[in-house]
Amino acid sequence: MLGQTAAFSGFSVDDIAAAREFYEDKLGIAVTEANGMLHLHTAGDRDTLIYAKADHRPATYTILNFPVDDIDAVVDALAAKGVQMTRYPGMPQDEKGIMRGRSYQRGPDIAWFTDPAGNVLSVLQDG
Repeated sequence: MLGQTAAFSGFSVDDIAAAREFYEDKLGIAVTEANGMLHLHTAGDRDTLIYAKADHRPATYTILNFPVDDIDAVVDALAAKGVQMTRYPGMPQDEKGIMRGRSYQRGPDIAWFTDPAGNVLSVLQDG
């Protein structure tokens, strides 16, 4: 029934203007706004919807993962724009906040950070 539809993801924030500034200026993502909501335009054919919610609660899981070719360069560029990597107790993250998955035979290298609304995002590099 729905297998042929173009599904898309969405999530809430508490401040649309702050979200737009973050995703557009800090992350370099093309953003459009319509009807008080944002659309993130990243590679591929699936935009992501961001909507304001008065009683917003940040997601406690990673809502967006950004695959990158050079995680060190991307983490450095994000840090230069004031984005701080999130550190999790018990996770083997290096001085940059990157968990080197290949070193632990547990998947990709990954670093987490949050948007202004507290939603969890990641950059990750496979292999």
